[in-house]
Amino acid sequence: MTVESASMGDMLAAAVPMVRTLNLEFIEVTPERAVLRLPDQSEYHNHLGGPHAGAMFTLAESASGAIVLTAFGEQLSRAVPLAVRAEIDYKKLALGPVTATATLGRPAAEVVAELDAGSRPEFPVAITIQRQDGAVSGEMTVVWTLRPNG
Repeated sequence: MTVESASMGDMLAAAVPMVRTLNLEFIEVTPERAVLRLPDQSEYHNHLGGPHAGAMFTLAESASGAIVLTAFGEQLSRAVPLAVRAEIDYKKLALGPVTATATLGRPAAEVVAELDAGSRPEFPVAITIQRQDGAVSGEMTVVWTLRPNG
């Protein structure tokens, strides 16, 4: 875990109780990529013995939030990042721990330029959820906005 991912994990765990509840692990967090892990925990299993769909959704949404806060942290004094909508596709049965990898769908500089121009930019974050064997068990897109303050 890098220093950035450790501090982002601490920050999100303090601000978002579900991150603490699910014991999400921050593996890597940079402005280009965020990788979070949901440990295998029986209290969050579904009827098939794998992670519940809601836990996987929260893992992926949290990965998207980590990359957004890292990529746009310098904008927080003038804009609030908000998730606008999300779509998830569950592809394969997940058993054991799962990892979510998030990437920005647009260059951060382009989003900031729109904010500078006075608009409320929207941008997608793509997330891949993988099982321990590397198989993709889900894919999610979260569309975020930077809502200007005031």
